[in-house]
Amino acid sequence: MSQQVIDKSNAEFWDTLCGTSLARAAGITGESEDDLRRFDEVYLDHYPYLSRYVEGEKLGGKRILEIGLGFGTLGQLLASKGSEYHGIDIAAGPVAMMRRRLGALGLPERQVQQASVLELPFPEDMFDYVYSIGCLHHTGDLRRSVSEVHRVLVPGGRAVVMLYHAHSLRRVAYGLRDAATPARRRQAAERMRALYDADEAGTPAPHTDFVSRWEARRLFEDFGRVRIDVQNFDGFRFGLRREWFLSNLARVVGLDLYIVADKAGSR
Repeated sequence: MSQQVIDKSNAEFWDTLCGTSLARAAGITGESEDDLRRFDEVYLDHYPYLSRYVEGEKLGGKRILEIGLGFGTLGQLLASKGSEYHGIDIAAGPVAMMRRRLGALGLPERQVQQASVLELPFPEDMFDYVYSIGCLHHTGDLRRSVSEVHRVLVPGGRAVVMLYHAHSLRRVAYGLRDAATPARRRQAAERMRALYDADEAGTPAPHTDFVSRWEARRLFEDFGRVRIDVQNFDGFRFGLRREWFLSNLARVVGLDLYIVADKAGSR
């Protein structure tokens, strides 16, 4: 699949806000202020570790870029910290949602725009922080997207990026099952993508990459310092209670890698 086709497919697929299935599971079907408040509570409760990557930073007065906007929960949290928030998404729906949230905060909506991370519309050394949770592995060119994140960060700036973990319990378990026959192996890649992101019809996201911790370090090798945390767990698929394992088993074989990477140099 060419990059042009991936970009077009991503713009269409992600126009439906990432997090819609979680919203529906929680009985949230609208987009009123109350609906969004309830969604944010559900989202941050479901991913309790996410806010630590925000609350542990001194964001006041800092220039922040978020790549991949979804329902806007993280974006609103970042923008509410007294930062100069900017956001981009390849799809129109998330851009509209984040602009609406910024407007409700009395912040400039024009700082959110529709664009691709593969060609960020910003000069070098512009942002103190770049956040991208669950986006870059869908672009079709993971190395280029990481390079763009590095380019727009100021020296000493920090990137917080979530990528799917290639060695998660889910991938190992389903990989062993799908290796049973040639027919299953041919369908395994699409089935695996659908386990992570799928539309209402069950169609998976157009493209998804999975990386190991070693591969993540290679991707971020141009950064001065890199820390990788493993987070998230889908215990229900294995008859396990998810919340019991978020602070132990998930830290080894969880679904996601959280990469905290500092660009070499000083602000």
